Amino acid sequence: MNMRAKQMTPSDLANAPAPRRPESYDKKVALVLQGGGALGSYQAGVYEALAESEYLPDWVAGISIGAINCAIIAGNAPEKRVERLREFWEGITATTKLWPNALMGPFADSQRAASSMSALVYGTPGFFAPRSPMSWIGKAKPTSYYDTAPLKATLERLVDFDRINSKEMRFAVGAVNVRTGSFAYFDNAKTKIRAEHVMASGSLPPGFPSVEIDGEHYWDGGLVSNTPLEYVLDYIPRRSRLTFQVDLFHARGQVPTTLEEVSERDKDIRYSSRTRTGTNAFHVKHDVRHNINTLYDKLPDELKNTPEAKFLYNFGCVTTMDIVQLIYRPHDAQGATKDYEFGRATMDARWKQGMIDAKTTLAASPWLAPMPKEAGARVFDVMHDLLTGKAAHTHDEHDAPIAGAGAKPKPKRGEHV
Repeated sequence: MNMRAKQMTPSDLANAPAPRRPESYDKKVALVLQGGGALGSYQAGVYEALAESEYLPDWVAGISIGAINCAIIAGNAPEKRVERLREFWEGITATTKLWPNALMGPFADSQRAASSMSALVYGTPGFFAPRSPMSWIGKAKPTSYYDTAPLKATLERLVDFDRINSKEMRFAVGAVNVRTGSFAYFDNAKTKIRAEHVMASGSLPPGFPSVEIDGEHYWDGGLVSNTPLEYVLDYIPRRSRLTFQVDLFHARGQVPTTLEEVSERDKDIRYSSRTRTGTNAFHVKHDVRHNINTLYDKLPDELKNTPEAKFLYNFGCVTTMDIVQLIYRPHDAQGATKDYEFGRATMDARWKQGMIDAKTTLAASPWLAPMPKEAGARVFDVMHDLLTGKAAHTHDEHDAPIAGAGAKPKPKRGEHV
């Protein structure tokens, strides 16, 4: 057997076939999609790559635009999912479909600005529309600037909610109760899912109105948490999982030199920090669970029977988790309006980048390396490793997995790697 690992360049990995998934790697697969508005076409590109791989998810969970993408995925037959995602994203960018592609520099900046302004003034077809000027006259004024009735019609056209409620695929979306401020998950394991549940997850105030469900009003889940990662991985009964977490805001960036750059950087940090904090917290927590379980097995019977040991045993867990991060890192600054810049050219570019990043990550498949005995969870970010010059490897059918290839080192307290 050839035990030699091959170091790959980014272009090599992007074009390399993914290694076969061995039967021994029997983890369930989840897809976790964060919020980010117009940036969400990156998630659609990631899913297209997964759809062509051996890692089709059995559970999808999302927040905001991630909830909409998840609904389209779970609410269609496997062979129709990419087609329906494309129909959604082409529909909401239809007003700019004839605008020129591949503009560079100030021309691209101007086109993005015009697209964002168009969404602000006219809304987006099949998604949201500005309220009539007449609606602001009188005592009962609107509580949002836009009406999301077009989104309800789009969801009911593109999503088979009977399929979602058949529980063929696990589906969950997160929202915030306006009255209590509490986070809520609408999960098809417990709730009959309707278009309103998906819309609630993406009702970001003050742009969009709250959505009433069973007498309570809900806003966008991103107000509290932009990732449903912990909900998926902590759910009891817990299962060992490979989870693809797709984030639309990147933590790292340059020090801004203009007010426009300040606004964009502010948004990136605020939303990425929530994801980063949640991921790091889960990583540490699950390692603790794993080691509690390992340590308990080594205790003599007299210690196992103590109240303290029994208490700790309840927190132990034998499952192991692999978390694969796919983060949208645009090649150039896109401005503070990027999450509502619904330009067709930009949408296509984001979709393409999502597909390339996912294929590159699948080609590396670092999760196929043996799981260290002391680890309960591992976090991988192949694209980060490539961008920072770390070695990336791939394995063919005759190669042994390289331990830790592409794995992020466990962060020190307060540190993000």
